[in-house]
Amino acid sequence: MAQIPKELYYTEEHEYLRPTEDEGVYVVGITDYAQGELGDVVFVELPDTGVALDKMEVFGTIEAVKAVSDLYCPVKGVVVEVNEDLDDDPSLVNSDPYGAGWMIRLKVSDPADLGALLGSEGYAEHIG
Repeated sequence: MAQIPKELYYTEEHEYLRPTEDEGVYVVGITDYAQGELGDVVFVELPDTGVALDKMEVFGTIEAVKAVSDLYCPVKGVVVEVNEDLDDDPSLVNSDPYGAGWMIRLKVSDPADLGALLGSEGYAEHIG
């Protein structure tokens, strides 16, 4: 059974947002369910810091032994940090998707956009 932390926001495309200590900044990554479906992650391509992204814009790709998938930005914002640890160890996405396997930190343009995302119960229903 996939872990679905209650305090996070989720998308139907299996990204999550986790609030940080910085006002309006959220960590974005893929869910435990998504990493399990992908299998062993071997490469992650992420954007540069300072890149502005629209809601549902592709911000990178994740490559696993089974497939290559796009990564979608859950809400409009600006990338303020990229997890460079994934360059050397992309398997962090598998071993710790909600911790060390995070992908980007996003300064959200409009916090009201978070209301359109799924909560933990909605995401659990989505993945069945």
